[in-house]
Amino acid sequence: MSNNHASTRQPLPSLTGGAGGGSASTRQPLPSLMGGVGGGSAPLPDGRGTGVGLLFIDRDGTILQEPADEQIDSFEKFHFVPGAISALRFLRQHTDYRFVMVSNQDGLGTPSYPEEDFWPTHNLMLEILAGEGVTFDDILIDRSFPEDNLPTRKPGTAMLTKYMDGSYDLANSYVIGDRESDAQLAKNLGCKALIIGLTPGPSPVGEGSSAHCASYIVHSWQQIAEMVYAGVRQATVTRTTKETDIAVSVNLDGTGKSSISTGLGFFDHMLEQIAKHGSIDLDIRVKGDLHVDEHHTIEDTALALGEALLKALGDKRGIERYGFSKDGASAAVEYTLPMDDCLCSVALDFGGRPWLVWDAEFHRERVGEMPTEMFLHFFKSLSDAARMNLNIKAEGQNEHHKIEGIFKALARALRMAVRRDIHHMQLPSSKGVL
Repeated sequence: MSNNHASTRQPLPSLTGGAGGGSASTRQPLPSLMGGVGGGSAPLPDGRGTGVGLLFIDRDGTILQEPADEQIDSFEKFHFVPGAISALRFLRQHTDYRFVMVSNQDGLGTPSYPEEDFWPTHNLMLEILAGEGVTFDDILIDRSFPEDNLPTRKPGTAMLTKYMDGSYDLANSYVIGDRESDAQLAKNLGCKALIIGLTPGPSPVGEGSSAHCASYIVHSWQQIAEMVYAGVRQATVTRTTKETDIAVSVNLDGTGKSSISTGLGFFDHMLEQIAKHGSIDLDIRVKGDLHVDEHHTIEDTALALGEALLKALGDKRGIERYGFSKDGASAAVEYTLPMDDCLCSVALDFGGRPWLVWDAEFHRERVGEMPTEMFLHFFKSLSDAARMNLNIKAEGQNEHHKIEGIFKALARALRMAVRRDIHHMQLPSSKGVL
């Protein structure tokens, strides 16, 4: 891969918008510097005709930390976002995406943001990244002020029209940024968005987005690299019978957000523990025949949730599968969790062979609206549908604490087992199949 980036290290001509009707964007395409992976596609000189994917990458707040005054105009304000360099290097080395930097720089070239204050840190950033093998195929900078409302300014797409002629694979491209405007840009382009550190809220971000232009909240550049390189691990399962109507959506790379309604308050509370303590986003909607009893609602929810987990895992390449045990006595993930008078442990293995070992006794008939006899049945159905080996043990006196501890321990074991290592994307099995 060439590291020739000299054309980016000189100040570009001033193209300040505003009075005089000048253009508000800096549009200086760089030479194609794409490195193929494993004999990947070879772009034409202008990058077209290959259906190649694109990463539209924001600068301030995404690559560089954004200061309070939103201007990186001195070396004292120059700091990389943690993990940005290593993640960009990985994606440059292991994918065929073209890198396009897209940045709003308010009033660049005007007295409020002189050129000579911008270029030294900008060029230093490019030099450091190039030294790590990270180069950009295009750098597009809008210089307008927000009040100018120019179409070149994100989330407008006027700077990006050459990427919207059907020659690029926008449906499998990403906008990577830190603001709602970056998510909106992705929607305008028809691609996905990965938004770093947006104010906590539901993930995916926004309403009414189609699957190919969904936006996701991410907490680190490591997570961005995982999702771009190996895909977003999410699944939706619907299950409709004469007894229940269920929809379950799972995002294994989520932030622990949940929206759950089963008609059983205590059951909702337990399912929320899986999301919160497993860092899994869960959306569960259940309409069951509760006028009969709770059995069908609980059993069918477990079946739909297990199927969604299995579907989201995909081919299971790169996952821990089980990882380690606390006592070293077995190969499965084991998480032991205390809750007041109770001690609960859960071990699991996504090995493709469902099996449940249940060592927990309950003496009350119900906890909340949930019959205690359905606890075992829930986990048996979950194990069957997710095709996982599940070993559960619990001891203690308080029935509420005991079952809540089991659900929390399950969540933590799931969190370990689904952890993905993009540097080792092998199937975790000597048989070659799971």
